[in-house]
Amino acid sequence: MRCPWCAVDDDRVVDSRVGDEGAAIRRRRECQGCGQRFTTFERIEEVPLWVVKRDGSREPFDRQKLIRGVGSACKNRPVDETAIVALAQDVEDLLRDRSQEPTSEEVGLAVLEFLGKLDQVAYVRFASVYKVFDDVGDFQREIGALKKSTTPKARS
Repeated sequence: MRCPWCAVDDDRVVDSRVGDEGAAIRRRRECQGCGQRFTTFERIEEVPLWVVKRDGSREPFDRQKLIRGVGSACKNRPVDETAIVALAQDVEDLLRDRSQEPTSEEVGLAVLEFLGKLDQVAYVRFASVYKVFDDVGDFQREIGALKKSTTPKARS
């Protein structure tokens, strides 16, 4: 580790602690060249998640792409940005638990699973693009399936 003040790569660890709720180790170091102290963090390098597209090609999972797609489906809906980011994280966690190379179909179905719980209108919007709806009947079938999987609203 190079000292940020004098660039000498000779230091000693003064203190080590668990940080970031166990996801990192925080180390306090002292430079042997100039005596200055500095902090470093060690983290596990995550294994990249690859998405297998319908044509067989692979591309790295892009959480921002997912957030943009869900954000478009949620446009003008009462869904805040933090809920969309949390949904993207939930989808990524679910995919990582299942496989290191999920298919694009698995990604889309995972998004629909979480989006149906978040906002039903956004769910139908996302489904119409993801499932490539051709006519009104496609919308009717999807809404019918959504009604079957959700509990009825309480009457006032």
